[in-house]
Formats: sequence, structure tokens, C-alpha cells
Amino acid sequence: MTMAKYDYLIVGSGLFGATIAYRAVAQGKRCLVIERRPHTGGNIYCESVEGINVHKYGAHIFHTSNREVWNFVNSIVEFNRYTNSPVANYKGRLYNLPFNMNTFYQMWGTKSPAEARTKLAEQRAEAVAALGGREPANLEEQALILVGRDIYTALIKGYTEKQWGRECSQLPAFIIRRLPLRFAYDNNYFNDTYQGIPCGGYNKLIEGLLRGCDIETNCDFFESRYAVWREYADKLVYTGAIDRFFDYCFGRLEYRTVRFETEMLDISNYQGNAVVNYTDGNVPYTRIIEHKHFEMFGDDIDKVPKTVISREYSVEYAEGMEPYYPINDDRNNALANSYREVACREHNVIFGGRLAEYRYYDMAPLIERALKIEL
Repeated sequence: MTMAKYDYLIVGSGLFGATIAYRAVAQGKRCLVIERRPHTGGNIYCESVEGINVHKYGAHIFHTSNREVWNFVNSIVEFNRYTNSPVANYKGRLYNLPFNMNTFYQMWGTKSPAEARTKLAEQRAEAVAALGGREPANLEEQALILVGRDIYTALIKGYTEKQWGRECSQLPAFIIRRLPLRFAYDNNYFNDTYQGIPCGGYNKLIEGLLRGCDIETNCDFFESRYAVWREYADKLVYTGAIDRFFDYCFGRLEYRTVRFETEMLDISNYQGNAVVNYTDGNVPYTRIIEHKHFEMFGDDIDKVPKTVISREYSVEYAEGMEPYYPINDDRNNALANSYREVACREHNVIFGGRLAEYRYYDMAPLIERALKIEL
């Protein structure tokens, strides 16, 4: 019997797989990483255009309050000072996100926290009265009791319906359990202690994590010789779709996905911000990303005479598209639990990441999970 060449075969080179690979190599293990796409990095891959790191699969902002995770990623690559401060455009008027004193002033002209709280309380009371003592039956009713009709109409309704492809009155209430309201002039979207973007883009982070591994791109696990993985490795780390791993034996899981229209413009600064959400339902895209603002600040913005923008569209997933977001309804949750149960019985296989766990993850919790896995 021949010994396996590798200790680990890692399917997928996104953050989860790459972090496992880094830890394994540090322990002297041999790793082969295979990636279906022509590049490593999964959805955090960046494409360099005119010196601008374009987030090819959408905006990714690293944020965490976990010092261990922050120190870990900074040991691979230095992170910059980027602070996520998105803006919402509703019918040509601009509002700060998250909902804060700037938002309330633009919405109602309120100038103090007390004035804003009074206005919100009035509108919430209207929504609660309309329910007549029952619990919210859908997302629309839930949002109205949280923030009232004005904020819901301008900043939540159209955007959410574009994201999900369904009317808010047809979406379950649990999608929005809470909405952050800040009674301060603070445009920082996240409450976390640390946030930023890797200096030089996310590719630097992935390259550092995968150093010392053998890598094969353009390699579909199921269509390759590695499908009989035990011939090549002692253990498998699988980050692909969990339903496909088990040949869809319980049925197919559903997703939402996004597509992008990206263009380069002959101006140095298009919108003055990395992310502008378009919350009017009549605008077909959900947001415009201007990539240079993730890494260029102040006078550096105009030193690069061009800019790259991406219009982001939320669309129904179809076979062949990149799956992005799990759909957490009763059917899909039950299906995912069935797959998780059989996954637990797989010997020497680690399932991890959004697709393999059918869970939405921000980047930091994904790394935290990968750091805790017993190798």
C-alpha cells in the first residue's frame, strides 16, 4: 500500500481553506490546494486594473473585535485604516448608513438625539397600533415597528426587495431582528474594534496564507482525479457546496447570487465613497462600488486619473452561477440540517465555509472558526 502524498487535500482556496492550509503547513504538514476558478482567494479575489485593486466578487471589508483574529491577519499582511461608511441614494437624496444623526437630520431635520427619538417613537407607535396586538407576520411589519414608515420606505423597502427578489410583505419577519439606530453623528457602519483592508489588496493575504502549499487552479474536485481523494491525501478539507458533495441526495439547496457590471471611467473620483446603496426600487442595481476608495485616501485618490466602478445586481441563482447567500427559509434549513448530519459521519473530512456549512459568514468569524478546528 502506497502512502498518500499529502496530509491534506484542500478543496477551495477561500479564507477558510487558506487558513487551514496555513496552520497545517506551520505544523509541517503537506498540503495540496485545488481551486475550481482560474485564481485563488475565492470571493475575496482582487483584480488589478490601472493600479486599483478591484474586488471582483463584491465589496469585502474586514472587521472584528477579536484581537486574536486581528493579530493573525496582520501577521500575514498589514491592514490599512479603511472605515466602512456607506451612503444611501434614495431618489437623488443622500443618507448616511447606518441610521444615525446625519440620517435623521436629512430625513426629518432633527438636530438632537431627543428630537430624533421622539420622531422615531411616534412612527413606531403607529406601526405597533396597526398590528392590533399581534406579532409581525412579515419583514415589512417587523421593519415598521423597528424604524417607522419614513426610514422603512426610503432606506429599507426597495433595497431589500431587490436583494431578495420578493416583496417585503412576502419575506419572513426573522430576516430583520434588529436595525441599528445610532443617536450620534457617527458614520462608521461597524461597531467592531478593528477594521480595514489588506494593504495591496486581499490577494496579499491569500498568498501569505497559501505559502508552502502546492496549488492547482482550474481544477473541479468532482471532475478531477482528486474525487477519489483518499488516494492522494490522508484528510480532506472541503469548502464547496455541501449538497453537491453528497450528490444532492436530499435535494438541492437554494441561494441568492449577485452579478456585477464593471467599467473603468476616465475620471479620478466618481462618487467620493467606496459604497453607495441605491434604495429606490426603480433603480435596477442595489449599489455602486468605487474600488479605489478601499485603499486610496486624501490626495492619493486624484493621483490615479482613472477609477473603476461596479454596479451590483441581486439575482435569482441558477445552475452555473456563483452561489452567494443561503436562503434561510424552512425548506432550506431542514435540507441543510439533513446534509450536516451525514457530513458529521464522514471520516477524516472537515467541512467549512459558507457553501460547505450552508451558512452566511463574515470574514473574521470564518477565520476564527478555521483557527479553532482541530488538525
